[in-house]
Amino acid sequence: MKTETPEARAQRRAEYLSGLIWHAGTFVIINGFFWILDIVGGGGVGWSFWITIVWGIALAFHVLAWFVQGRDLEIRKTQEYLEEEKSRTAG
Repeated sequence: MKTETPEARAQRRAEYLSGLIWHAGTFVIINGFFWILDIVGGGGVGWSFWITIVWGIALAFHVLAWFVQGRDLEIRKTQEYLEEEKSRTAG
């Protein structure tokens, strides 16, 4: 089992959050630029909508990954499975 110090877990989570914030900021700035280009280009909203939808789905998965990682799911499940194995072999 891989053990990690609380400090290392906190550092890893902070780095992941920083990446998520950069992703969200880039999403807003670039998609805002695309929407302006699309609207000023005279065609109304067209292609920029689809870029925003696809990128938004990717961003949603990034947020979901942050929530799962942030709750240390792997560590909790490993401990849960170990307890199950101990109770199975003891009983």
